[in-house]
Amino acid sequence: MRPLKKTYVIFCEGRYSEPDYISGIKQLPHVAANSAISIEIDSERGVPLKLVQRAIERSHEQDIDECWCVFDVEWPENHPNLIQAITLAQQHGIKVAVSNPSFELWLSLHFEDSTRFVSTENAERRSKQLDGRSGKRIDASIYMPRRAAAVARARALDVRHARNEVSFPRNNPSSSMADLLEAIDRQPPARGGSTRAPAPIS
Repeated sequence: MRPLKKTYVIFCEGRYSEPDYISGIKQLPHVAANSAISIEIDSERGVPLKLVQRAIERSHEQDIDECWCVFDVEWPENHPNLIQAITLAQQHGIKVAVSNPSFELWLSLHFEDSTRFVSTENAERRSKQLDGRSGKRIDASIYMPRRAAAVARARALDVRHARNEVSFPRNNPSSSMADLLEAIDRQPPARGGSTRAPAPIS
C-alpha cells in the first residue's frame, strides 16, 4: 500500500513570486511523491494577521496536516501587527515563513550572501539584477538547483543575529523560508539512513 501524502496548505501574501517559487518546489519529483501542497493566494493583499486568521480557520479541516503562512516584514514601514500575527500562529499550530524585508531577499540568497540591512525596494531591485527578470513573476527552475545554498545562507544569518542579540523584526536581513523548505523539501530516507536535504548544484 502506498503511504498517504502529507498535506500542506500554504497561504501567500504575494500574488506572484511566492506562489511561483512554491509551485517549483511542489513539482520536484520527491516532493510530489510524498506531499500534497495547496497554495492559497491572498486576493486582497491582506496583512499578515489576516493571513494567519485564514490559516487558523482552514487548520481545523481533518485532511490538512500543516498550514503555513508566507509573508514579509517590509522596510522602512513594517506590516502592522507582526508580533501579534506570529504569536497567534504559534498558539494555533500555524507555521510561518517570514522574510525580512521581503521575499526578494530570500530569492537573492540563492545567488549570494546578504548581510547588510536592506529596504524592500532595494531587495527587489537586487533580486531582479540577479535573475534577470523584469516583473514580479519568477522562473522557479532558476532557483531549484540553488535552494540548499539559500537555506545555508539563511541559517548563517540566523546565527549572526543571535550572536549579535538582534531580535525580530530588527533581524534584517533574514528569512525563515528555510524552515518551510526543510519541512517539505526532504529527500526520502535511504535504507538505514537519515533524511537529508538536497545538495546545491554548483
